[in-house]
Amino acid sequence: MASVSSELVSQTEESGKPKKRGVPEGLWQRCPGCQAVIFRKQAEQQLGVCPECDYHWTITAQQRIEQVLDTGTFEEWDTNLHSLDPLEFKDKKSYAERLVAEQKRTGLREAALTGCGMIRARRVAIGVTDSAFIMGSMGSVVGEKLTRLIERATAQDLPLIIISGSGGGARMHEGILSLMQMAKTTAALAKFHEAGGLFISVLTNPTMGGVAASFASLGDLIFAEPKALVGFAGPRTIKATIRIDLPEGFQTSEFLLEHGFVDRIVPRNKLKLEIARAIDYCGK
Repeated sequence: MASVSSELVSQTEESGKPKKRGVPEGLWQRCPGCQAVIFRKQAEQQLGVCPECDYHWTITAQQRIEQVLDTGTFEEWDTNLHSLDPLEFKDKKSYAERLVAEQKRTGLREAALTGCGMIRARRVAIGVTDSAFIMGSMGSVVGEKLTRLIERATAQDLPLIIISGSGGGARMHEGILSLMQMAKTTAALAKFHEAGGLFISVLTNPTMGGVAASFASLGDLIFAEPKALVGFAGPRTIKATIRIDLPEGFQTSEFLLEHGFVDRIVPRNKLKLEIARAIDYCGK
């Protein structure tokens, strides 16, 4: 008993009071879905999915790339693009300062990561938006990176995969220049479609605003993660505008599947397989 106690409690020389050995920080995390306390490594092994309730945690763009593409095959495109501040916009801080702060906090240069890689030995063009960077809003650089991605996929006859995780639409810091990105990406997708390309759009939680209203809704196949929030405006905004009660869960991926907006709900651990299967089925 004494030996067990000595491992759990140490005696300080100064005060003589027992000092308990603490639990390392970050070892556990609470599920936003069921509020269960989950061992972090267990959640990571399940690709960020709660083992108790199947809640899909928000993950980074880089984690998406690692989960979907074959290991070591990702080649990032257009890494030299960076946002400017043409409006010299300022709220609590200037837009230029906000960009620098977001880059340091997230490790991303912008809210979109684009490039090419292999999915089960099939070469694809892939883009991912990340809500951690100014809510994944579509500024000029996000729109330009996605447009270049689509154009390269067209020129190289590659299947196109875009995984959307954007809680914001147009980036107000860039005004009309941001709104133009919806039309620009949509026009590029129209040319991609005319060339016979395959576009698989994957909706994750959240996919909202201008992203949902443009390229994210234009996939030849639209997959969604379980219980993802998908829509243009938020539920409270819509209810306050039209002043009627809304159907329960009307902006979830399950509701959208039932009403034909989404083709299939795909759990995160099966996404890579389903994309590869769709590419083969479509002959790409």
